[in-house]
Amino acid sequence: MSFAKLDAHCRSLTALEHALSILGVDEATAMAPGGGEQRAEAMAGLSGMHHRQATAPQVRDWIEAAKTETLDQAQQTAVVELERSYVNLTCLPADFVEHKMRTGMRSEQLWRTARPKGDWAGFLPALEGVVNLVREEAAMRAEVLGLAPYDALMEQFDPGNRTETITPVFAELKAFLVEFVPKALNVQDEKQVKRPLKPLSGDCPVEKQKALGIEMMRAVGFDMNHGSLSVSDHPFCGGVPTDVRLTTRYRTDEFLPALMGILHETGHGLYEQNLPKDWAHWPSGKARGMSIHESQSLFVEKQIGRNPAFWTFALPHVAGHLGEDWAMDDLLPHVHQVKRGLIRVDADEVTYPLHVILRYELEQDLLAGRLEVRDLPEAWDAKMRDYLGISSLDDPQNGPMQDVHWPSGAFGYFPSYTLGALMAAQQWAAISRSHPNINAEIAAGDFTTVNSWRRDNIWMKASMGSTPEILRQATGENLNPAYFIAHLEARYGA
Repeated sequence: MSFAKLDAHCRSLTALEHALSILGVDEATAMAPGGGEQRAEAMAGLSGMHHRQATAPQVRDWIEAAKTETLDQAQQTAVVELERSYVNLTCLPADFVEHKMRTGMRSEQLWRTARPKGDWAGFLPALEGVVNLVREEAAMRAEVLGLAPYDALMEQFDPGNRTETITPVFAELKAFLVEFVPKALNVQDEKQVKRPLKPLSGDCPVEKQKALGIEMMRAVGFDMNHGSLSVSDHPFCGGVPTDVRLTTRYRTDEFLPALMGILHETGHGLYEQNLPKDWAHWPSGKARGMSIHESQSLFVEKQIGRNPAFWTFALPHVAGHLGEDWAMDDLLPHVHQVKRGLIRVDADEVTYPLHVILRYELEQDLLAGRLEVRDLPEAWDAKMRDYLGISSLDDPQNGPMQDVHWPSGAFGYFPSYTLGALMAAQQWAAISRSHPNINAEIAAGDFTTVNSWRRDNIWMKASMGSTPEILRQATGENLNPAYFIAHLEARYGA
């Protein structure tokens, strides 16, 4: 049977994906600095092997034959999703995939040494090479998929999402936020006049922070038997569903940035650990896309981790691990602090979407050739001034060099972050409607209801539908920014 051949084919691909994922995590967390060139070659070779195997001509024949076989609903969906995946993979020749992997990895490795020095001039040629390859990739994908070039890239991260839908949503959100940020800052200032911000102790040893982070990971449902926590330059979730690798970065003068990073990555990890295991080797059994992935990480970080109910549960654990004796009214101003800043990953939930919208707009200009890489610092600065009222012009380290995404060639990824925030707020609203006591459960350290809802409505859906379809089935409506706007107004506007 052709379906059986496809099943074996997917198991073989998953083995290569497993190896590539673990090698990638190791490269970012444990590899010796001198190993970069050979690691890039090894991963490029494996990527090419995976691509050639995934795009072999007989796979198309097996897919067509499997469509005529008697299959159950899950198998039929698996064939449909495999065909979508096959078409997207065959957009690119294997030698291009190897070249892009090699170029992206070498660019990312250079970025790690250039960024701390703010060496924009030294990094510029590498990023120009990456952008040129991304333009080629977008053109090839667009021709095969019948999509606009940027949509063709975004399809690789968020199947079903299109700029014609996202751009108006982002425009509405941007208009709201540009006016709301000053309002939220004024509200914050007025509160702090009445109750001045209590300073953090400034004594947060890394090992104690890690112990606290692991306890919170376990509390919200992460399975430490199938996952771990380590350190990297840029926090991420990697590995595979049976071996989820989370990372964060620590500061010894305060604990909230690392803890929030851990909660964020734990949200990703929970999604991976709770995907349907019977179909783990099928494209339809894997995570749908990055906006849904980000909705799960931001759900844990923002809807749970910045919820006062969570801190009713967490404060005693903070005291136990770090010796910080906090009253709720003293800690929440830190948890909810709004501040204009240059760094996306350190941004609060009010200003964060503006960082993403800035990148969404700039990468479309880069892709279309309306903007060249050499002019990126000035274009970045102009938008930072317009949206957040601050300048990055003389600080490339914390301007266009701050993220790993573009150095590694991940264009079309950034919208997922803010789409995820919008989806998380919409999911929280749906849970709150059906479970009015959810905050009381969280305050008691009981995350059973919230995880059961997400398991049934998000996690177990895997890639059985498009991104918009899964959200619509889970919440009863299409993407609606009103929930996120209402969430911000309630938490920061009064």
